[in-house]
Amino acid sequence: MKRFLLSALVLAMAVGCSAPQKAPPAAAKPAPTTAAEPAMVKFHTIVDANFVAKYAIIPKPQGVMIVDSRPTGRKFDPGHIPTAINIPDSAFDKMVDKLPADKSTLLIYYCEGETCALSHNSAFKAEKLGYSNIKVYAGGYPDWIAKGNMGAVSVAFIKKQMDDKAPMLLVDSRPKDRKYDKGHIPGAISIPDSAFDKMVDKLPADKGLALYFYCEGVSCVLSSNSAAKAIALGYKNVKVVPEGYPAWVAAYGAGPTVAAAPVAAPAPVAPAAAAAVAPAPTAPITTGFVAGKEPGSLQVSAFEKLLATAPESMRLIDVRDPHEFAAGTFKGASNVPINTLEKRIESLPADKPIVFFCGAGGRGGEAHDMVKLLRSELKTWFLNADITFGKDGSAKIVEKK
Repeated sequence: MKRFLLSALVLAMAVGCSAPQKAPPAAAKPAPTTAAEPAMVKFHTIVDANFVAKYAIIPKPQGVMIVDSRPTGRKFDPGHIPTAINIPDSAFDKMVDKLPADKSTLLIYYCEGETCALSHNSAFKAEKLGYSNIKVYAGGYPDWIAKGNMGAVSVAFIKKQMDDKAPMLLVDSRPKDRKYDKGHIPGAISIPDSAFDKMVDKLPADKGLALYFYCEGVSCVLSSNSAAKAIALGYKNVKVVPEGYPAWVAAYGAGPTVAAAPVAAPAPVAPAAAAAVAPAPTAPITTGFVAGKEPGSLQVSAFEKLLATAPESMRLIDVRDPHEFAAGTFKGASNVPINTLEKRIESLPADKPIVFFCGAGGRGGEAHDMVKLLRSELKTWFLNADITFGKDGSAKIVEKK
């Protein structure tokens, strides 16, 4: 009996062990949980390259600020829209003081193209601060270049190129004697814009070499004029350094100078012949003309007094380009662009002292020097100053130190 029970027990255990076990239900695989990318919220007012081009000009227009919202070192420094300032969107709150005090100023934000949200983000932030005239150039810098517009670089980029010994040619477009010789960016060569056509042989044979042109800051058009001429000659990699030499001095200190060549003493003239070579009498010096620090310059305070009380005592000649002259000048001034002055020099009036002026002092000084060389009998001065003309006919004059 015990043997029967034991056999039955063994059989039952065998059956139980060999019975198919019901597998537990397989756990459902979790669906992939990828966080959805937030859709880019575009600013409500979008503009194109043609709109921006009206304001991305030198001299920099008043009442507008173009803002590059991209990172500084990787994007802005090696290429940006001329006259733009850099306020990276990631540093907006820390750099808000760079925005204009006037909340009605036209602000144009841009970044790296249609898929870049930085400019839109910054525009919304500016709107929250109360700025009421904001646009976003959605195409941004890539579209700007694709449309054939000129790019700009910063002085920090130029310094890095120098440190890296990158192949390039840096060109100073200012007058040589009065500006370049007294201080320039290290390594730059002098090709004054007024002498560009005569000195074109100083440009490289390689039309693909990087060319960077600079002059006296965002009020000086000489570098952009020369850059445009280089592009017309077929150079493919041309950019301007809009902030120019003043920005270099502020960041890295004054650059090298060029020693003035010794002036040869005039040959002695026999007394009998002296009368024959005596210079023609110069125009009388009108009272109120006070010399400034720079040779040939007129003290700004003296000029402002003359302009207010005796404007008829002088001839005002604006040597800027016609479009600059048309945008604003001193009342009663005539326009003789510096590039045309040599051809028109015989037509300059001799009845009154002439005061030459431009936007940054360079072209005005060059005009004065040219007249001293070619028509020394004329009495001429120039304003060594940064001059900004308002839409209402006013002018802000800041004398150079």
